[in-house]
Amino acid sequence: MDIRKVKKLIELLEESNVQEIEIKEGEESVRISRGGTVVAAPQYITPSPAPAAATPAPAVATPEAADDEPLKTPTPVEGHAICSPMVGTFYQSPSPESPAFITIGQSVNKGDVVCIVEAMKMMNQIEADQSGVVQAILAKDGEPVEFDQQLIIIA
Repeated sequence: MDIRKVKKLIELLEESNVQEIEIKEGEESVRISRGGTVVAAPQYITPSPAPAAATPAPAVATPEAADDEPLKTPTPVEGHAICSPMVGTFYQSPSPESPAFITIGQSVNKGDVVCIVEAMKMMNQIEADQSGVVQAILAKDGEPVEFDQQLIIIA
């Protein structure tokens, strides 16, 4: 079909109240529509900034019990929370055969890799943003995590 014919069809559609037109010429066909259905585009929601506090309050979290441990009343853990910078899957080690990056009670320095969050097949190393001792690992290995979810508590 000639491009000039398609342009003419578009002009006719714009001049009329017709919402959609389809023309077949032999084996070729063209469909032109306007103002039809809208394809949903991804919407990005930015979190509203939290009110500024005079001094940042320490993160308080409750560590989860391992599957083989009996459930106990969780005790809050105070310290600095390392949060997930993205939605993804939490991993404590670089591979299933490797040891975990950190363990509870271990000292870490600012910049040490403490875990991995996989997002869209990309392995993102998460580093400690301050030095301290690991108080709790809140996420489970291989489980999904949300944006800004607390992963690790350091004091």
